[in-house]
Parts: sequence; structure tokens; C-alpha cells
Amino acid sequence: MKRNILILSALCACCSLFAEEVTVKQFRYAGPYEIKKPFLADSLDVNSKKFTEIYLLKTAVPFDNVRESAQTLDAGTATGQAGAYSVSLVSFYLNSDRYTDGTLLISGPETYEVYLDNAKQTPANGEIKLTLEPRRYEVVIKYLAIPGKTNDAPKATFKTDSKAVVTATTSPEKRYTLNDVFDGTRLRSVSLSPNGKYLLTAYQTTYTGGETESFQQVTDRATGQVLMESGSNHYSWMPRSNRLYYTRKGMQGKELVTVDPATKAETVLASNLPDGWFSFAPTEDFLLFNVSEEGPKKGEDLQEILVPDDRQPGWRTRSFIHKYDLATGLFQRLTYGHTSTSINDISEDGRYILFTCSERDLTKRPFATTLLYRMDLQTLETELLLKDPFISYAQFSPDGKQLAIAGSGEAFNRIGLNIAPGQTSNMGDGQLFLYDPASKQATAVTKDFDPSVQSFVWSRANKQIYLQGEDKDCVRLYVLNPANGSISPIPLKEDILSDFTLANTAPELVYFGESASNSQRLYSVNLKKNTSVCLKDLSAGILKDVTLGEVHDWNFQAAAGDTIYGRYYLPPHFDANKKYPMIVNYYGGTSPTERSLENRYPSHVYAALGYIVYIIQPSGATGFGQEFAARHVNAWGKRTGDEIIEGTKKFCAEHPFVDAGKIGCIGASYGGFMTQYLQTKTDIFAAAISHAGISDITSYWGEGYWGYSYSALASANSYPWNARDMYTQQSPLFNADKINTPILFLHGSVDTNVPIGESIQMFTALKLLGKPTAFVQVMGQNHQIFDYKKRAEWNKTIYAWFAKWLKDQPEWWEAMYPEKTL
Repeated sequence: MKRNILILSALCACCSLFAEEVTVKQFRYAGPYEIKKPFLADSLDVNSKKFTEIYLLKTAVPFDNVRESAQTLDAGTATGQAGAYSVSLVSFYLNSDRYTDGTLLISGPETYEVYLDNAKQTPANGEIKLTLEPRRYEVVIKYLAIPGKTNDAPKATFKTDSKAVVTATTSPEKRYTLNDVFDGTRLRSVSLSPNGKYLLTAYQTTYTGGETESFQQVTDRATGQVLMESGSNHYSWMPRSNRLYYTRKGMQGKELVTVDPATKAETVLASNLPDGWFSFAPTEDFLLFNVSEEGPKKGEDLQEILVPDDRQPGWRTRSFIHKYDLATGLFQRLTYGHTSTSINDISEDGRYILFTCSERDLTKRPFATTLLYRMDLQTLETELLLKDPFISYAQFSPDGKQLAIAGSGEAFNRIGLNIAPGQTSNMGDGQLFLYDPASKQATAVTKDFDPSVQSFVWSRANKQIYLQGEDKDCVRLYVLNPANGSISPIPLKEDILSDFTLANTAPELVYFGESASNSQRLYSVNLKKNTSVCLKDLSAGILKDVTLGEVHDWNFQAAAGDTIYGRYYLPPHFDANKKYPMIVNYYGGTSPTERSLENRYPSHVYAALGYIVYIIQPSGATGFGQEFAARHVNAWGKRTGDEIIEGTKKFCAEHPFVDAGKIGCIGASYGGFMTQYLQTKTDIFAAAISHAGISDITSYWGEGYWGYSYSALASANSYPWNARDMYTQQSPLFNADKINTPILFLHGSVDTNVPIGESIQMFTALKLLGKPTAFVQVMGQNHQIFDYKKRAEWNKTIYAWFAKWLKDQPEWWEAMYPEKTL
């Protein structure tokens, strides 16, 4: 006898009686829309088909009419207008708590069409076979009322033989899904005009299926009016005048064109412009180009590899600096050689440039030294200012007398270090230095500043330096006073700063960002008044009808005495009296797992599938101070792994709503290594996923494009010949026999960072050991999965694996990867 399960829909008033059979009792309704027969010029159409009443159903009626309607209609209710043809729309939503197959049965109208998420379905005898994933589906039925006939509203029933809990509702409420992460319009960059009067904003819209469209808008800051919009021209601001510029194809080659945003008047500044990337001089009278030159070709059959990096496509290509004079058209080469030169900055008076190049030394960490030069553009006299392996780039102060230089704490003979005795600095922890070329003195201005500096801008308007930095799991903005070294936070409305722009001659800041439970918002800040205004809320549209669960901070004191930070996500409509499976996620590389809504592993999507999600920030992450970040170096799981295990156990002990027997973990790259490493140390996890994870530190060190250079950070001065114990004992592959947890290995087939062999060899080991495991290659993808369709299937593979092992629901996995006989 079948179980009768009463379904209580938390969404709204409708309709489900049994898990096996869901009857729709109420629809959202729009109509009736009266239509008339067309004039019949002939009895047959161009394809010799006779007109019938079914053609009237082709009358277009926007589905938004029913989505926005406040009318409801009981199933089977009479509709239409007496003596007239009419078309009506009814809709409802199906929600399933898991992957399930079923049949949607439609009855009632004689002539109708059914659409599932806008896609037309083809019923067979009123039945439509459906496969539901755990998300919301919209069903729209368009039907024709015919004079003289019974014209009742449709009836609909969904049947399934599985244990799925399926509900039908007229409420548009939905859970957060991949489509909400992928689709819609997002900001890409913002840029203020020099005087702050106009704002240039770049957007990208992603449509369902993966097609994208990019465009830019220029708005008037005072009125908010959109003055210009373009999907083809790539605009940028002139450095001083409030005009835009772009390049286009002209009759005499590439043209450089300026545009007045107020009048839209265009002026051609130059014709027959050289190819290459360029930047404007602050004086607006010349351009600096980076021009690429190809090096010697590799052989087709036999290829000599000169250094490890020579395996990378395009490594032998170099770039050099050229100057283009806008008045004369003179195009002069400024740098020459076998090493690329990179423009860092141009002085405000246009006289000097800063540029860098590098000298390779594979015998000494970090394997390359940065050379910083200052060139006088009037004489081309060039001075070597610095030679330091731990600096990256520099910028002039507004008066040109000082430099701000980004680097790691080891720069300038280690003056910026703030680590414990015996530690080696984490080079991923960004620091900022001020340097006086006249006295050759450097000051480590962020030595005692815990956030990791990601980027900076030295403002021309107020002579202050604005720092973007990782602050624990947030990205924030700070202002540094170069006169006294004080650093203060700029109050932002979002946890994750994505991009910001400053006006050159006004105290204006514009930025956009997101937080744990909202997508992008765009803001304007008056730095003098310290007031903030939201200019655009993209999140409102992206999250329309979406219900998110709550997010809470949760920190614990580790055995070593440190506070280890973290947060957790609850499912929507959370019930503290229930038991939920849990997924644990941790950093990859060395950056913290940031507090953003949209990322590689969107926590709210997992929570919407019915999981508690615990994000932990263990030792080694940047953004918590140099000493904390330095714990990443020469550790490879030590302490970090212990903290993840300790935190997971303590979280379960303090939160009785977690099913401690159903915990999964997931990580990518170094996080994928951590996934594998954890399983050699504990059996607390019921399932694990390693994406692009490292299984053997030795093979990764030698084979990945950046293996040896990342090891300059993670394995500083440690090599397989002088640190054998670390390379073997900390490698999961050498401890494969200790693993009992089912592990899924995911890997891009052309991963150049962590070669796919890292997953292959661990998968092979577990297979030979008879341990539960699976391996899925994402064909044609590199270290990250960017292809829209493949990214969706990759994510569904993750969901299916966790459903199998953490929810005892193998159906999704078996549908995607049915058992095969070898």
C-alpha cells in the first residue's frame, strides 16, 4: 500500500496531497483575451494547409501578464467569453526537494499549449514526462476558449514514484540556484571622469545558455541620466579633460577618437594609429604603447625547452615600450632587449615614466628579481632605482618626488616583515612601501596593518593613498596618509569591494561590491562629507523572488590558542528541530574564502539544497596578519588540517541541528589538496570532493606551469632533495591507504596550473586499494571551469555526489553517471 504523506506547503495556499501525486488546485490567471478569426483571403495557406481554430492559439500573449497578475483561478473553473473566441493563461510552480522523474498530466481544454520555464512541451495524450532537479519550475498553460463549447480552466497533476516531496504553488518564491549565479546583468568596472561629473560604467549580461553581451553607459552624476550607451566602442576617460576616447577603424587605419559626453561631439585625434595596448600621458599630448614581439619559434616535431616556463604558450613573446607623439605622429621605441618591459606609471607632468623588467635566477627563491627604472622622456636617460626580488610595481606620488611600491614583507631587505621567529613570509600577503628616490630610503607603511594589500591608488585630488585590501573574509577600502602613515577605513556598504574609482580633481569615490546575501550594488561616496548614496541595485533584480537562508559568524578558539574565524549558512525556512547534513569549505591557494554571494562554490546554493554550510578560515589565509598567513609556508596541511577537523567537531557539538554522520567537505586547487589530506587524518567526513587538487607535492612542484613558482611561496627554500619528509609525508598520495571517505575527483582536462595527473594518480591509488571513489574530467577546461554549459554540469555533478552520500539519494548521480560494465 502506498504511503500517504500530507504536504504542508510553506510557500502559499495550494495544492499537494500526496508525495506520489500532486494535484494543482489553484492557478495564477490572466485573461480572457478576446480574439477574432482573420480574414480568409484563400481557403489554404502557402503550405496548402486549411485554416482551423487551432491557429487562433498562436496569438501572442506575453507570459509576464500572468506572472504579474493578482488573479487566481481554481482548477476546472469555467472561463472565456460567451459567443467569442479567447485565449487565457494560467500558471503555477512545481518545487521538488530532490532529483526525481515524473509525469505532468494536463486535462480540460480541447486546445492548449504547455510551457516549462518558457520552453514549449509536447504532451502525448495529455502527459508530459519531466525530470525535476531540486529547484523551482514555472509551468504556463495557454489555452483557447471556443464558442459553444465547455471552456473550463485546465486541470494539472504531477505524479512520481519516488520519495520526492513535490509541491505545486502559485507563489513565485524560489530557492537560490545556479541560474541566479550565472545569469543576469553584472557590473564589470567603473570609472569617474577627472572632475567627477560623469560616470563610465561597464556591464556584462549573461543569458540563459551562456550567450553574453557587454556594454558601457555614461551617466551624469547630478541627474543620473544616461548620456551615452555603447556595446561596440570601448570607452575610457582622458586623464584631464572630461572627454572619452576610443579607437575605431578608419579610412587611413586605426583612428583615435575623443567624445564630449554632454554634446556627443567627436574629434579625431590621430589616424593610422599603431597596434598595441596604450595609455594616455597625464598631459594628454602623447601615448605610451606596449608592443609585443614574438621570439624564436619552437620546432613542430622536436621542441627545446629552455627553462620551465618555456612550456607555456607565448612565453617567448616579449613586450616593449614605445612613445607616440600626438602632434607629429612620431612613434619612437623607448626600450629594447630580450626581457619584457612593463609600464608602471607616468609622472603628472609627463616627463618621467616608471617601468619594470625582471632578471631570472632559477637557483634562488623567488626565481626572479624585479628591476625598477625611471626614464626621463626628454633625454631618455634611464636610472635603475631598485633591484629587489620581492617588489611588484610602483606609482609616482602626485608631485613625482616619492614612490608607492607594492611588494611582500621581504622587500627592501625584509623591513616590512612582521612574523614570528623561524617563520618564512607568505609572499601572497601584500604590503605597501613608500620610497624616496633621492635619499633611497624606504618605509614599510603597512607592516603593522593586518589586511593584505591588493591594489592602491595615490589620489591627485587630496594626495592620500587608497588601499584595497583583504580583511579576513572581506575586501575593504582604506585611506593611508603618507605624511604620518595613519590608515583609516572608508565606510562601505558591502563586504566585498569589487572595483572603485576616484575623481582626479574632486572628493568623489564610486565603487561596487557584494556581500554574503546580496549581489552587486553601485555606490557614490562624497569623501569630504563622508556621505554615501546607492546609485544602482542590481541585486534586487538578480534575487527577485529568491528566499535566502540566514548567515551567521561562528569563531572558535583552537587548541593552539588562536581565534579561528568562520561563518555558516542555514537553509531557507530553517527548522532548528531538524537534523541537516553539512558541507565544509576552506580556502584554496592562500586567499581566504571571501564573504561574497557569487563565487566558485556559492554557499547559498548548497544551503538552498538543504545543507548547513560551514566556511572556515584556518591558518595560512591572508588578510589576518603576516604571522597568520606565514603559517601556510612549508606546512602543507600541518596545523591547517588540524584546525579544520577541530572546528568541524566543535561546530557539530555546539549546533545540534547538524547530522554529525553526514558531513561533506570540498575544496579546489590547494583546497583540493586539503580535501585529500584531511581524509588521511580523519574519518569524520561522509563524502569529499577535490577539484584540481594536488595529491603529490613533488609532481605538482615539477609539472604545473606555476608549480615551482607557487612552491616559492608554499614550500619556500624546500625542495624534494632537501625536504624529503615534507614532500612525501604531507602528500596525500603517500598516505592513500589511510583514506576511507568516498572522494570525488574533478579536474579540467587541460589544467596547466595543477596538471590532471594529480587527480589521476590519487584516483588510481584508491581504486587499487578498493576504496570508494569517482573521477570526472571536464573536457577542454583549465584550472577553473568557465564554459557555461560545462560549469553547470560540473556543479550538478557536485550536487549529485553530495546527495548520494549525505542524503542517501543516489538517483541524481545514477542519472548523470549510470553504472557501466567494463
